[in-house]
Amino acid sequence: MKFSTVIISSVIFFAGALARPSSLAERIAIREGRKSGVAIFNTNSGNTNVTHSATSTNWAGVIIQSPPSGSHFTSAVGTFIVPTPSGNGAASAWVGIDGDTAQNSIFQSGVDFTVSKGQVSYSAWYEWYAAFAVDVPSFQVSAGDQIRITLTTTTSTHGTVLLENLSTSQSFTKDVSAPNSSSALQGKNAEWIVEDFEENGQMVTLTNWGTLTFTDGSAGTNTGSSVAPSTGTIVNMEQDGRVLTSVSTSGSNVTIQHK
Repeated sequence: MKFSTVIISSVIFFAGALARPSSLAERIAIREGRKSGVAIFNTNSGNTNVTHSATSTNWAGVIIQSPPSGSHFTSAVGTFIVPTPSGNGAASAWVGIDGDTAQNSIFQSGVDFTVSKGQVSYSAWYEWYAAFAVDVPSFQVSAGDQIRITLTTTTSTHGTVLLENLSTSQSFTKDVSAPNSSSALQGKNAEWIVEDFEENGQMVTLTNWGTLTFTDGSAGTNTGSSVAPSTGTIVNMEQDGRVLTSVSTSGSNVTIQHK
């Protein structure tokens, strides 16, 4: 996923109100014709283990929508096994900071997986919106590899991406700066997501990735605390009235299954 952000607002069971998508969902991609789709929300009455749940046309995973009181997020980490997707199409797995209730910026990194004419390809990337996403062709990714993504910020406009292939001992580190002052991070959100992105104004055909699990996920704060994904909002992907994913979370893990 390049240049991909979408606003996800929680559906709080006791409140019963649905939040509007923000303008983040309306961004026009400036790289490879990609952009995010519009999020759709509904109450997930079948999920009794979390306070918040939502559905989106293009996101599936978990979003932590606020840090502990008096703090902000300064890091996010997650590890996953690269899937072997089936069926022509594409999807992207990524870890991010901001991009939901913090609407003007997102710092993220991940891996795209694409199937074209039966051939599977992978591409690692990082991005600080509103700058272009940047591919990392030197960081080789294959099916079955264990990938760890670590995002760390030193200020609201400076951070570091660390991509590690734990299966091959390969790593990539890059210092990244916000493209402008309006893209400064607020540190309000952290995400672990599989996405169906858009290309040239249309959502790409979604490939079937089977089951992808982010393990050892956490979001760190400036006060030294660590927040587990299980405290966040579960987001399932729904298109044309059909829920395409089953998302669950336990402790530091987020499991995203394509149905």
